[in-house]
Parts: sequence; structure tokens; C-alpha cells
Amino acid sequence: MPDILSTIIRSILLILGLFIITKLLGKKQLSSLSFFEYIVGITVGDIAGTLAMDPDLSLRDGIASLIVWSFVPLAISTISLRSRAFRKIVEGKSTTFIENGNILEKNMRKEKYSIDELLEQLRKKSVFKVADVEFASLDSNGELSVLMKKAKQPLKYEDIGIKVGAESTSVSLMMDGQFIEENLRQAGLDKVELISKIQAKGYQPNQVFYAEMDSRGLLSLDLYDEFISCQFPDFDHI
Repeated sequence: MPDILSTIIRSILLILGLFIITKLLGKKQLSSLSFFEYIVGITVGDIAGTLAMDPDLSLRDGIASLIVWSFVPLAISTISLRSRAFRKIVEGKSTTFIENGNILEKNMRKEKYSIDELLEQLRKKSVFKVADVEFASLDSNGELSVLMKKAKQPLKYEDIGIKVGAESTSVSLMMDGQFIEENLRQAGLDKVELISKIQAKGYQPNQVFYAEMDSRGLLSLDLYDEFISCQFPDFDHI
């Protein structure tokens, strides 16, 4: 078998294998990975890349190595879900950097975190004054969680005694010009009703690229050639 063909076949097999491994490990975002999971991801990727490019390596042994490296974090995740003590050992726990508005230098030194790094992370959270922070902690995934002082938090409806109704996410009714039957039923509509609403505004369904409706019954249309927002107050709320 020509080397180039062998490389292509090995690469395709490894890509499929990595896809299966990724599905098994779950949908954690990169920022949510633990340190161990991050190391495993790098190692698995390196093994796969080496196997794809080096025909002298045994594909069978490489796949066995991938399975082992993938099984370990899967087993650790399963045990972590059942044991809080084990989870604290593997994933660690958050470290408090600011408490009651006071910077805890000892904890920062423990995590090898400088004041410059802390200020940079605060700026990423749109916080430009340490004095405005009530509490901040470094989570096990490396993210900084920040709680502003009450006077610096955004005003909420409940702060001024206004009660508001529940708000749900918008429902996508059309995507890529195609009707989504399941979502139409969820919104209490059928295809004919939606088409009539679109036509009432002077458009045809084949002109609509995307359509969605929010919890108040307001419909928004995105046309193939331009964007237009159409609202229909006569829609029943969902």
C-alpha cells in the first residue's frame, strides 16, 4: 500500500476514534476542564498525530494506548460524580483571593498569582477597581469568579419591588429556509399559520432564512438578502 494512502486511512480511522472518545468524555468546555483532563487531551492528541504520520508505529498498540488514556479520565469523572472527597482530591477546590473587599495575599502566593494577574483577570470581568469587589475566588478550572459589592451591582427589578413574568428562550421556527416542525408545535403554531403571518408582511417563506418567536409571541424574521424584524402583537403568548 502506498505511504500516502496508508497515512490517509490511518488518519481517518484516528479521527473517527477521537470523535468517539470525545463523545464519551462529554461536553465540557475547554475552560471547564480540570488540569488532569487538560493533560490527557494533549497526550491523546499527540498520540493520534504521531500514529497518523509514522507508518512504522503499530496502529494496534497506538489504539490500545488511546483507549487507556481515554478510559482513565472517564473512570475518574464517574467516580468524581459519586464522591465529593475524591472530586476535591482530583479537581481541587477554589481559592479565595478577595474576601469582604480585602485581598488575601497569602492565598495569592499559594497559587503563585501576582497582583498584576489578579488585576488583569478583574479587567476581563469589566471590573477596574478592586475596592468595588466584595468577593473573588480562583476556581479549579482557572477561572476567576467575582462578586461585586451590593452598591456596585446592576439594578434588578426585585430591588425596586417590580414583579415580572417568567421569560423563556426564543423558539426557532425556521432555519436555512426550512420549517422546524417540532418547534412549531412547541410554539402552538402550524406551518399554514406561520406562512400566513409571513405573507401578511409582504414576504414569501422562500425569502426567509431564519425565523424565531419569543415568549411574548413576537416573531423575528431574517431574510436571505437583508435583515428585518417583524413583530406581531396579535400572537398569543407562549
